[in-house]
Amino acid sequence: MTELAKWPPEREEQRAGTYDSRPKQLSPLRRAQIPIISGTAYAFARMVGPTLRYEVLGWQHIDRVHNQNRRCVYSFWHQTIFLAMWWWRYRGVVAMTSANFDGQILGSALERLGFGITYGSSSRGGLRGLSVLATQLGEGHDVAFAADGPRGPRYIAKPGPIILARRSRCPIVGFHIFAEHAHTFEKAWDLFQLPRPFSRAVLVIGPPIEVPEETGRDGLERQQADLQRSLASSYTQGNPSNRSHREPVCVFPPAAFARRSAFPLARETSLVRKRDLSGVPIAARECR
Repeated sequence: MTELAKWPPEREEQRAGTYDSRPKQLSPLRRAQIPIISGTAYAFARMVGPTLRYEVLGWQHIDRVHNQNRRCVYSFWHQTIFLAMWWWRYRGVVAMTSANFDGQILGSALERLGFGITYGSSSRGGLRGLSVLATQLGEGHDVAFAADGPRGPRYIAKPGPIILARRSRCPIVGFHIFAEHAHTFEKAWDLFQLPRPFSRAVLVIGPPIEVPEETGRDGLERQQADLQRSLASSYTQGNPSNRSHREPVCVFPPAAFARRSAFPLARETSLVRKRDLSGVPIAARECR
């Protein structure tokens, strides 16, 4: 049975905790703001998330990794954090966020959605954060962090996922999620997307990238370039403007998430078609 067929998992089994308790020290005013802002973000997610209609390409790549009793190092562009955190909520994923004020707000919101959190970035505590993620991979959790975070440059993959994959011997699975109707924050460094209610969201998952333990510096640079190409390809395929000629792949209507909705919708049964990236059908089942 695939991960999709098991959806939605029980919160008690899939909720994780905070694995690194050393975020950046903030002023009392900043600390007081974190639960207010993160609570607002969580409330927005609970209202808008259940209305989104997800289409998924390439889920068989994740199935293949999990069927080998291995875990995934999820990697994505910082732009898609909102859509990603809603899709992977309550799945026991451990995410790494930056230790600064913005990162602690994001971490608090992620914890409310069942993610485990560790703090670190390319500029502060990154190696410690990667060490925590490697431990969690060994304990059976998928892990995730933005390839171009926490502050860019935008759409440039950093070596963190490659280093983690080599250390843990778990493959990198890159993905991109693009909302067809969303507000894009043009002044944000990552062009952050906030989806509008009832938007279609296209999730494109790339093939796993293996990083052997004996990979040297030159090999790491090649693998980093492979990750860059994989994320760029997922971005291109996920953009609805580039997919007008393609048939929908794996469609999840709002009712598929009714049990986790803040405002439950009527339960429905809808046909889910899964196809690989070439468009060839690989499975068909009912989404309950």
